[in-house]
Amino acid sequence: MLSKPRAASRLAQIEPFQVMRILEAAKTLEAQGRDVIHLEVGEPDFPTPPTIVQAGIEAMTAGHTFYTPATGLPALRDAIARFHEERFGVQIDPRRIIVTPGASGALQLILALLVGRDDEVLLADPGYPCNRHLISLFEGRPVTIPVGADTRFQLNAGHVAQHACARSVAALVASPANPTGTVLEPAEIAALAQACRERGMALIVDEIYQGLVYDRPHETALSVVDDAFVVNSFSKFFQMTGWRLGWLIAPEWAVPDLEKLAQNLFLAPPTIAQHAALAAFSDKTLALLDNRRLELDNRRRHLYRLISDMGLTVPCIPQGAFYLWVDFSRFTDNAEAFAQRLLHTEGVAITPGSDFGGNPAFVRLAYTQSVQRLEAACERLGRSFRGSCT
Repeated sequence: MLSKPRAASRLAQIEPFQVMRILEAAKTLEAQGRDVIHLEVGEPDFPTPPTIVQAGIEAMTAGHTFYTPATGLPALRDAIARFHEERFGVQIDPRRIIVTPGASGALQLILALLVGRDDEVLLADPGYPCNRHLISLFEGRPVTIPVGADTRFQLNAGHVAQHACARSVAALVASPANPTGTVLEPAEIAALAQACRERGMALIVDEIYQGLVYDRPHETALSVVDDAFVVNSFSKFFQMTGWRLGWLIAPEWAVPDLEKLAQNLFLAPPTIAQHAALAAFSDKTLALLDNRRLELDNRRRHLYRLISDMGLTVPCIPQGAFYLWVDFSRFTDNAEAFAQRLLHTEGVAITPGSDFGGNPAFVRLAYTQSVQRLEAACERLGRSFRGSCT
């Protein structure tokens, strides 16, 4: 009798991303004719700006369908560098910029560079689950550190000092963060970078929600540190989720090895997406995107008021991204079961906090729907709460 092949042992450390399962279940209900309000997935309801779409069409028509250099189109790397100088006042050598297939591709390059077997990377708990799974993919050990409202659910230099050991190679933080929407202050990033330097560790800063910030200036970690690995994306602020394009800015010493890894892992980023992204930095596009950011801010304020009026607690008001991290413990101690019930009984899709670690009674709500849809979702949510109390 023949035996079937065996999956690698690393798969045991990589869990499914629950939000994608919830999205799939929600789409199935929609296909059956149900009206589902999507508060689960981290994707704005705005379409990609028309200028970007048109640039992609023109690139295809002009025959720009061949491979680009592994690190991306030189013109796009130059445009990213100009964007940093014009918006943040930070000068970046374009040679330090590597364009990637999504921000996930950027993180894969960085972790492939830094993480060996059993090496450790420090992460906040709660945090984006795929980050810890990518560390496991490279046979490293994600060290998830419980954080709370006292640090705005962020790692700080004290956490690095307390939890780093001889096997620690990096700390990974996000600003704005997913799922909490909180932002690190420049002084906190500088302190984190110094704590990492003192221990021979790298600092990785996930800035994929950069630009989607509220009540504060637009910032980048590169304004206070020059030796961090900074990850960004065209998905969130630029609203190009399906185009799968991101970038990283690396210390100069790391670029040759990152380029070598990119050549082997990806060959090149998506060509059409790169040509389309050249239009992302035009004045017309940026004006539209800034107006959409204002609309997201309006939704943030509105949903926060609605949630607070229902007696739910948001421990930290989000300063960025498009999420509320909400304590549902008043109504349930099992947000995962509650989310399943809410989807099937009321047609509202939410993401249980267990996807991100942290307290199992927490839920992430994405305010990526219109104000009218958010109001309808909260009405259905309140009905579900009333039903659970009878």
